[in-house]
Amino acid sequence: MTEKKEVTVIRSRDRLKWWSHNVLIPLFFTILSFKLRLHEIEANNRVVWDEAHFGKFGSYYIKHEFYHDVHPPLGKMLIGLSEWLAGFDGNFEFESGSTYPDEVNYKIMRQFNAMFGALCVPATYFTTIWMNFNMLTTLLVTTMVTLEHSYIVLSKFILLDSMLLFFTITTFACLCKLNSLRKEQMTKKWSLWLLLTGINIGCVCSVKWVGLFITVIVGLYTVIDLYRHWCDASLSRVSYYKHWLIRIMYLIIIPALIYLFCFKIHFQLLYKSGTGDSSTNTLFQVNLEGTKIQMGPRTLLFGSHFTMRSHGLSPNLLHSHPQLYPGGSHQRQVTGYAHFDSNNVWEFQFVRGQKYNPEKLYLISNGAEVRLIHNNTRSNLHSHKVPSHVSRGNWEVSGYGNDADGDNNDNWIIEIVDQMKSANPNYPEEDTNIVHPISTFFRLKHKVLGCYLTSTGMSYPGWGFSQAEIVCKNSWSQRDKSTWWNIEEHWNDKLTIDEEYVPPKSKFWTDFILINFAMASSNNALIPDPDKYDSIASDAWEWPILHRGLRLCAWVKDTHRYYLLGSPFNTWISTFSILVFLMIMLKIAYKWRRQTIVLTEDDFWSLLIQAILPFMAWLTHYLPFAIMGRVTYVHHYVPALYFAILICGFVVDYLFASSKLYIKYPVYITLFAGCIYIYILFAPICQGLQGLGAKYLKLQWLRTWNIVI
Repeated sequence: MTEKKEVTVIRSRDRLKWWSHNVLIPLFFTILSFKLRLHEIEANNRVVWDEAHFGKFGSYYIKHEFYHDVHPPLGKMLIGLSEWLAGFDGNFEFESGSTYPDEVNYKIMRQFNAMFGALCVPATYFTTIWMNFNMLTTLLVTTMVTLEHSYIVLSKFILLDSMLLFFTITTFACLCKLNSLRKEQMTKKWSLWLLLTGINIGCVCSVKWVGLFITVIVGLYTVIDLYRHWCDASLSRVSYYKHWLIRIMYLIIIPALIYLFCFKIHFQLLYKSGTGDSSTNTLFQVNLEGTKIQMGPRTLLFGSHFTMRSHGLSPNLLHSHPQLYPGGSHQRQVTGYAHFDSNNVWEFQFVRGQKYNPEKLYLISNGAEVRLIHNNTRSNLHSHKVPSHVSRGNWEVSGYGNDADGDNNDNWIIEIVDQMKSANPNYPEEDTNIVHPISTFFRLKHKVLGCYLTSTGMSYPGWGFSQAEIVCKNSWSQRDKSTWWNIEEHWNDKLTIDEEYVPPKSKFWTDFILINFAMASSNNALIPDPDKYDSIASDAWEWPILHRGLRLCAWVKDTHRYYLLGSPFNTWISTFSILVFLMIMLKIAYKWRRQTIVLTEDDFWSLLIQAILPFMAWLTHYLPFAIMGRVTYVHHYVPALYFAILICGFVVDYLFASSKLYIKYPVYITLFAGCIYIYILFAPICQGLQGLGAKYLKLQWLRTWNIVI
């Protein structure tokens, strides 16, 4: 009877431990997390910080108007979903600092966003469980994430940062779970977690391209795991290739399909003409409801006026203006410009010396020799052996002379490369040897140099108004689409407009590639302006030491004011932990090299998941911002801070988890107390500073913080 009672007691303890570790503790942290992030979330009734951007992007989905942004669409579609759930009609403009009208339920929108921030906490808890940390370390790391001021304040507004952090954490959590199941590979349970890893990779990359950084970590782990299988002599080659196949399927194909599917939905929802039309090609624009492109006559003549758009990765309209190149030929600039402008209009004319009857209509056909005259400046589209200004190995394209003054370098040859049929099946088939607006793709070959008019995808510096570079390029392939052009709008009083013509439908794959390239170009354009001082920008070196914070709204006493600053406890101790981590790793490597310690396979995998991968994740999420030329802000450190906190957890676990009780518990109690105390002290920066700033002087620890001054 005694043995049975002991077994019953043990089972009861195991059951209680399971419930506490898997239900009660994470539930407590989740409730606390929701409470902190939802607390007075509606207190500031103005458009705060980047709500001006992302709230507006969400409204475009409500209105179905096409827009362009530097980030993929998933996060903004989720914001659009929150606005739809809030009953928003899309008519509020989200102007920065403006007051939300009564009919806009911004509280629900913010609560929806806060949900992602709050769920980061249970995801962190289970991540540390699967990393096999000591329970006290698990509780410490979870507490740090729960009480992190920057995470709380970013969760309170209509932003992408909480979504990005959530999917970053869940991706790493799935990786940690996979590692815990590494001895059960190819089982249903392991395959499910591999699939979940791929789904989360697809989601995080579909919110922001920063998601590629955690994808690199998953890829690194996968390579190490596959190398382990390669070294396993007991594993057949067929089985080994199966490991490759399932990983390719779940970690590459599934994420790619999710990313593609997000854009498919994006294009389906935004079927009306909007602010982002100019970032796309002609076929996409002309098929939007309410398109700004005017339909013109179907055949082009010498004497026709037109606009011409590149079919390359920078789908801009051919443009010129009176300004001159500062170097090279010092002739008029020829650029690519995406937006509608009278300087985009050109005219087809005969080459000099060519005989023609002014009463006769001459069509622009394949092989025709033409001059392109800029309508406003009356200069000729010209190229010569002067090097291009941005790209290398190409020739400058300029505006030269006028109707009467010019030379043979003004002459170009039309080469038709593709013709698309009308979407109207009853429309008669057009002559494929003639240039037609919208549907004909052609190249312009320079008569003298033999090069082709090209949009390089690069941009001119400030002297060229950051517009796209246009050059003459030696192209050896007819399929080089950077040399493809099409007529967009066409005007000719001698011809009539055919009302029965319906433009061809654009191809999803083309639209997808062009919009992603446009996103990349927009990202590259986000560089600091040396002539302007950006008071809220910061450099990467400032983030790990909390050199500067960021005011998220107007700093007036009658509103709730929010200050984006990491918890001094979390940030400083995690930064210090990175230095300690490096010393620990050097110590382990030295001892292993000296053979004073033996690392088993389990030790290696434990060290990999607890220490090496979090450190690599911190590097991949931090270093790119330290070396890139684009403008950076405090919130860019948010994902990197998470991995710094995990590194802190490893350092504490390594140094103290196995220590004697009189050392272990005082250390952990001190760390818990410090984290909680600092949160309470600095809580106003994330829960709202109210009233006069003088009462917050105690928070002004560094002169560079502008919480009060």
